Amino acid sequence: MPNIPGHKLLLRLLLAAAVFWLLAACRPAPAPAPTTPPTATPPPAATEISRAATPTPRPSSTPRPEPATVTPIPTVTATPQPTSTTIPTATPTPSPTPTHPLMIEVMREQSYPGSELIFEETLEPGDNYDRYIVSYLSEGNKIYALLTIPQGDPPAGGWPIIIFNHGYIAPSEYRTTERYVAYVDGFARSGYIVFRSDYRGHGSSEGVANGGYGTPDYTVDVLNGMASVRRLAVADPGRVGMWGHSMGGQITLRAMVVSPDIKAGVIWAGVVAAYPDLLAAWRRDNNELTPTPDPTRQARRWSQQLYDTYGRPEENPQFWAAISPNSYLTDLSGPIQLHHGTSDIVVPLAFSELLYAEMQAAGMPAELFLYEGDNHNIANNLDLALQRSIAFFDTYVR
Repeated sequence: MPNIPGHKLLLRLLLAAAVFWLLAACRPAPAPAPTTPPTATPPPAATEISRAATPTPRPSSTPRPEPATVTPIPTVTATPQPTSTTIPTATPTPSPTPTHPLMIEVMREQSYPGSELIFEETLEPGDNYDRYIVSYLSEGNKIYALLTIPQGDPPAGGWPIIIFNHGYIAPSEYRTTERYVAYVDGFARSGYIVFRSDYRGHGSSEGVANGGYGTPDYTVDVLNGMASVRRLAVADPGRVGMWGHSMGGQITLRAMVVSPDIKAGVIWAGVVAAYPDLLAAWRRDNNELTPTPDPTRQARRWSQQLYDTYGRPEENPQFWAAISPNSYLTDLSGPIQLHHGTSDIVVPLAFSELLYAEMQAAGMPAELFLYEGDNHNIANNLDLALQRSIAFFDTYVR
């Protein structure tokens, strides 16, 4: 060992000790080995509140607290506020507003009392029946009608009745005793009272002829006429059938889902499609299909007015279903027999075929007769169609 003076040796020892302690103070302490598996660190309180509030959102006006100061908030006191992402749990049944007089439910709420029949004129009789022009009241309008009554003593309870609804005839050209002469005669000779209304605005009838599709006016006149003729002493008010041609077929179908008093209906070449099908498939400009209706014609104005108020069928199907008798076929007051010529260029054959299919699907009794190559009036098979119609009424009305 070198001979180091004592005081220098002491100085070196002190210096070495200082360096050792300095290094020891700067070295990081090793982490102790875990004695148990690590446990998950609990999430901060804000996360707990967010999860609890998921089913019941907190009002957006409540400030979000800082994690260090948050306190539990009872979720039962929070009132959910609707947001743009809220999905309704149930879709309410739409109720078309405003209501329209054509709606079946609206028509059912009305009364159709008619009035006492006034015998205005006695006409030349038929083979076995008498003929008259009569009048009655419908919504304050004096409505005229053709009436036939079988001759002889009525059966017990009175003669059965057929309400006869004619098709479209220009109101200015309509005459009570013209058109449908053979049709009326066929039913009248078979022992039925026949009652054919001159709808408002037709012939001498008061009121405005607003058409048979955009308003219920003609159906109202028919129902009031039915109530009036049922008052006759020689009539059986419990035995009523209804016949309709073309537009009159639509009136017949509508009347049979409004009134429970019609035992059976017969429809020839009827405009009996639901409104969406009618508007999509039927245009009557020169008997041709036309994509753009003429808004200056009355037949076009009613549809445009409904479009303007309620929207088109694809936009508001609830409304168009509410005015279509086809939506209420299970409420029909009786069975229906349909007739249609396959060469009808006025009313599509598909209308009768579609109604027949709808009635079958609804479980309602119906018959469909097609006449190959025949026209809108079924002129080539008139006798056969009348025989079938009378037999149908004999089964369900007489």
